Amino acid sequence: MAPSPSPEDVELLLDIADEAIERALAGQRAKPPALASLPPSLREPVGVFVTLRVGGELNGCIGALDGVEPLGPAVARLAVSAAFGDPRLPALRPADRPHLTIEISLLSPLEPIAVANRDELLASLRPGTDGLVVVALGRRALFLPAVWEQLPDPERFVDQLWAKAGLSPGTWPKGIELSRFTARHHEREAVGL
Repeated sequence: MAPSPSPEDVELLLDIADEAIERALAGQRAKPPALASLPPSLREPVGVFVTLRVGGELNGCIGALDGVEPLGPAVARLAVSAAFGDPRLPALRPADRPHLTIEISLLSPLEPIAVANRDELLASLRPGTDGLVVVALGRRALFLPAVWEQLPDPERFVDQLWAKAGLSPGTWPKGIELSRFTARHHEREAVGL
């Protein structure tokens, strides 16, 4: 199950992301929060993604599947990466800030999916709940559970994930590895600090 920090801790996480983005937009180096200043839930390593939307449109999404660094500093780093380092999307501009929404997705640990073929995979998926990771042919791609909002059909969800990984939709590569996860999403408009 995905972590569930207190509402106060969630607000602090969103503040951390907001401040990191604001500092970067001002040309300053983002300062990760001091670990000692954080509540215990934000010192733990947790898989996390930061998604940015400007006027409702995706403007960056960067994350870490496996929590390898404490959550508070990870969110600061990933917020800046989502704002300026997502190669699929334009860098955030100061003019975008008034229209910016910050979303933080806290991930559960990965759970391997033991299926032998596409039909078994489709039958095992929980639309609206599961995030999915595919690893095959030296490539890896994932969809957060929120992607179900745009791709509610399991077949389209899987085909688009395959395409994102550079795999041919409908194929079942030898040695394929699949994992699922859940996420708790927290978002708000950027407020500036």
